[in-house]
Amino acid sequence: MDVLLKSPIFGFTIGLLAILTVPPIFERFRLPGLIGLLVAGVALGPDGLELLDAESDQMQLLSDIGKIFLMFVAGLEIDLEDFRKKKDRSLTFGLATFCIPMIFGTAIGLSFGLGLNASILVGSLLASHTLLAFPIVTRLGIATNEAITATVGATIFTDISALLVLAICISIHAGEFSVAGLAFQLGSLGVYSAIVLLGFDWAGKQYFRRTGNEESNQFLFVLLAVFLASVGAQLINVDKIIGAFLAGLAVNDVVGRSPVKEKVEFIGSTLFIPFFFVDMGLLLSVSSFVKTLTTKLGLTVAIVLGLIISKFLAALVTKWIYRYNWDELICMWSLSLPQVAATLAATLVGVQAGLLDESIFNAVIVLMFVTSVLGPVLTAKYATNLVVGDLESDRDSDNGLEIDEEPASDPKHPFTVVVPVYNPKTQRYLIEMAALLARHEQGILVPVSIAKSQIHMDDLQLDRSLKRSRILLKRAVKIGKEFKIEAQPIVRIDDGVALGIARASREQNANLIIMGWSPIANLRSRIFGSVIDSVFLSSHCPVAVLRLRQDPMNLKNILVPIENLTRKDLPTVWFARIFADTNSASVTLLHVYNHHASAEQIASYESALSELAARSPLSIEWKIQTLYHPDIARGILNAAGNYDLVVLRSMRRRTAGGFAVSDVTTEVLKELNGSVVLFGEPSL
Repeated sequence: MDVLLKSPIFGFTIGLLAILTVPPIFERFRLPGLIGLLVAGVALGPDGLELLDAESDQMQLLSDIGKIFLMFVAGLEIDLEDFRKKKDRSLTFGLATFCIPMIFGTAIGLSFGLGLNASILVGSLLASHTLLAFPIVTRLGIATNEAITATVGATIFTDISALLVLAICISIHAGEFSVAGLAFQLGSLGVYSAIVLLGFDWAGKQYFRRTGNEESNQFLFVLLAVFLASVGAQLINVDKIIGAFLAGLAVNDVVGRSPVKEKVEFIGSTLFIPFFFVDMGLLLSVSSFVKTLTTKLGLTVAIVLGLIISKFLAALVTKWIYRYNWDELICMWSLSLPQVAATLAATLVGVQAGLLDESIFNAVIVLMFVTSVLGPVLTAKYATNLVVGDLESDRDSDNGLEIDEEPASDPKHPFTVVVPVYNPKTQRYLIEMAALLARHEQGILVPVSIAKSQIHMDDLQLDRSLKRSRILLKRAVKIGKEFKIEAQPIVRIDDGVALGIARASREQNANLIIMGWSPIANLRSRIFGSVIDSVFLSSHCPVAVLRLRQDPMNLKNILVPIENLTRKDLPTVWFARIFADTNSASVTLLHVYNHHASAEQIASYESALSELAARSPLSIEWKIQTLYHPDIARGILNAAGNYDLVVLRSMRRRTAGGFAVSDVTTEVLKELNGSVVLFGEPSL
């Protein structure tokens, strides 16, 4: 048994089991899955079942890779154009969230009898932070929110500054500090940053241009860039997470929203980042926790409260300067709360150098536990209230939100609706819906059937696929004639169904793709995504995924849940109102509050929705509904029972198991039994 416990494969297997099973259990209780991974680490570690060892080579490797991936993905997710425009906000919050905790920590150290050098080091421990809850905002699709971008950008400043303070304090303690050494460190950091940001960006563009569609080699190139940057950071005595973050920024423009980026994020978020959180749990010793609370309670409480208060004040200062709302303030605060990677590393260095004693180390362990739980919980609670991008500018602009905005098209090109046909059982409803929309816009209908290519063009299987495609398209043309709409059928031979659909749509300059809903039924689809997932990610135009329980002509009452009134919601409203006009149906715009809003807030939102409906050039019946429910998804489901069709908005982001939608939409899709349309835009 001892041999088995020491086996790297055994530890890896136990870790995988925890990653697969624990997070869903915690999410059932409305707790972030990340907290579940931390708890799993505690349970499996030295104070629990002793099945995993944080000191083992495989756990240290997986944890380091996870930490690198976490910072790399943070760099990838930054909207560089927006970041360049508002880099001053990242710098402002970075200065505030570094200097204020630094002052608090130094004062705490001095008040408990520590020397000036040790007290400054304690201050630097509080000044940095780890983006522990960043996967939450990524999953919600709000990583491009200005406040989130500022927080992520501030991380690079705080971590570099904290590590520089650490190096200075250790040098002073050892009697080796010199101004020349500090100048050399800063100079080497500047040169290194330029090499990564400029050199990797140039090399990536050259490599991607030369390799074309060789996604496997491009994937390996991105991985090599990440780890080269991390190794380079260590060579100049800077933490590897700084290199990973810079690498993410460097290849951001190169990978864009390509499948390569999706693959990198997939392997990181599915495997390595969860192992990092499990390893953090292994380091949270229950015995040290109890010992510190009993012997150094005052110091521990002072450090924990000092960190929480100082980080809040930093976010509050930034809120006042840039007029962020309270939800954005709390998210900035909660994202900057967790003290994990850099803090623990710096503390260990301080203890090993003899500058800090064991009581400080144990207090930091308590700090890690408290902030690792509090930060993600607050982020998960308040991040759902944030909006993406420029909501406030949309609301405050003179032009307002125009409902007649629709997918861009060439004025000389007729409105084109592409419908992939592959399931005879659902084909009729899809063609009917597409025909209704195309007729309304005086456009054309393009049924597409994809035949999977073979090595030999005379292959019998390909011949059968082509015959089946022609039969399906013949039926589609017949249905189109019933609605007096021109149909231009296409048979395409392609390597993959999803790419075939996306390419055919691009060639036809399609304005809309309509697909049928197909539940994820097998393991391969769960891991690599379904055809729908791939079309959502690769198409150039909006995609509407339909699950219709009855003939489209009978869908007279349409419900459109609106979470945040932004321009990104407009295409969903556009789809609903076009279908309603062609089908003589009514549209209800629904907003569900999950918190007690004032009468003025409700009236303001209802007024905004009414104004949105009033701008519609079509004479359809609009209804406005707002309601309170502690569970937004449940509120939508309760309301959906009175409607024939629910139109939901998706997000063009990939996760393990398919295209990503918000947590609310996920819950609604699971339990909604009626007809539903999941509408996604080409760029979010």
